[in-house]
Amino acid sequence: MTSHDGAQAQGPGAVQGQGPGPDQERDQAADQAADQAAVRRRAAALGATRTLHRWSAHQPLAARLAALADAAPEVVGSDEPTDIYGNGVVARLEGEVARLLGKEAAAFFPTGTMAQQVALRCWAGRTGNATVALHPKAHPEVHEGGALCAVSGLRTVHPTREPRLPTAEEVRDFQEPFGTLMLELPLRDAGFVLPSWEELEEVVEAARERDAVVHFDGARLWECTPHFGRPLAEIAGLADTVYVSFYKSLDGLSGAVLAGPATLVDEARVWRHRYGGQVFQQFPAAVSALLGLKNTLPRLPDYVAHARVVAEGLREGFAAAGVPWSRVHPERPHTHQFQVWLPYDAGALTEAALGQAEETKTQLFGRWFPDGPPGLSVTEVTVTEAGLEWTAGEVSDAVAEFVRRIPGR
Repeated sequence: MTSHDGAQAQGPGAVQGQGPGPDQERDQAADQAADQAAVRRRAAALGATRTLHRWSAHQPLAARLAALADAAPEVVGSDEPTDIYGNGVVARLEGEVARLLGKEAAAFFPTGTMAQQVALRCWAGRTGNATVALHPKAHPEVHEGGALCAVSGLRTVHPTREPRLPTAEEVRDFQEPFGTLMLELPLRDAGFVLPSWEELEEVVEAARERDAVVHFDGARLWECTPHFGRPLAEIAGLADTVYVSFYKSLDGLSGAVLAGPATLVDEARVWRHRYGGQVFQQFPAAVSALLGLKNTLPRLPDYVAHARVVAEGLREGFAAAGVPWSRVHPERPHTHQFQVWLPYDAGALTEAALGQAEETKTQLFGRWFPDGPPGLSVTEVTVTEAGLEWTAGEVSDAVAEFVRRIPGR
C-alpha cells in the first residue's frame, strides 16, 4: 500500500515510525513459509524419476520456451505470421475446436472464467432469466470468488447438493425457474465424476422441458469420451454452448474456447472485448493448444484406462499396508483423474509424499488437503504418459513405502 507521495503506507497493526506490527509479521512469516513449501514441492516433482504425472508447469521457464519452439513446426509453418488480436493461428485454433465439437463457431478466451461468464451472460440476455442452475461444487461457485454475481449480475441456484451431477428429476422438479442449466463435465471437486450417457441425455431433456438452455463447463471434456462411449461432437451436441480448456488436460500454456451457435459466439466476442479479453497477441497459447490437440488428445483414452489400473493398485496397497480406512473415488475412475481419501492429517500426508519423492525419487502423491471431519484428508491423482509404465503391483509397493512414512502412524 503506497501513499500519494510514494511513501509506504502503514497497514493495520503497525505504528507510525516503527516496523511492521505483529499481525503483519505473522502474515509475512506465513507467506514465506508457503513460498518455501511451494519451492520444495516443485523441486521434489522435478527430481522424481518415477511419477504418475509430470506437470509441465513445473519446468523452468527456459526449458518450457525451448520445448514449445522445438515442437511448434508440428502445427504451424515456419513463415506463418503471429496473431494480432486473434487472427492467424488463434483463428485456426478456433476453427479446429469448432470442428471437433461439432459447433458452428468458437471464440478463444484467455481464461475459462471469462469464457463462461460471457456465455452465461449472453444466455441470460437471450432467455430473459439471469438465474443459472449449477452444482454448488462447480468451478464458478468454488474457485472464482463469486464472479458470476459480482461481475456479471447473475444469480445461481443448486438443484442438488449431492456429490454428483443433478438428476433429471431434480432438474425437472426444481422449485423456481432458471434460464440456463450449467453442467460441469466431469465435476472435478466431487471426484471428477460423470453421469451415465443416458442420465446426461435425460438431464438435458429435463432442462429443455423447462425452456432452459444448457451450457457445458467442459474444461476437462476432452477425457470424457471413454466413459460415455461417444465422440466429442456427440457429447458436445447435447449442449447449446460448451467451454473447453487447453491447459487442464491438453498440457497447453493457457487459454480456453467457447463454442456454440455463430450468433451467440459473435456476441461473445463483443463481451470478450468488454471484459478485457481481446489480447494483442496470444500465439504461444494457441500453438501449445494445437500441439495438445495433435499429441495429447489422442492419448487421453490410454490415460483413462490406466488410471483404473492405478486405482486398483492403490486400493490393494492401502489394504496390504494395514490402513484402517481408505477410499479411492470413484472406485473405477471416470476420467484419468480421481480422488484418494485417508484418515490422517493433511500436513502429515503431504510430508510423507514429499519425503518419498525426495529420498526415493518416486512421487506417488502431491499435496493433501483437509476435507470433511477433522483428521480426514483428500488428494487428487492424475495419470498421464509418465504413469503408463506403472503396474498395479508397483503402485502397491509405492503405497507401502508412502504409508511407512506417515508421521505418527
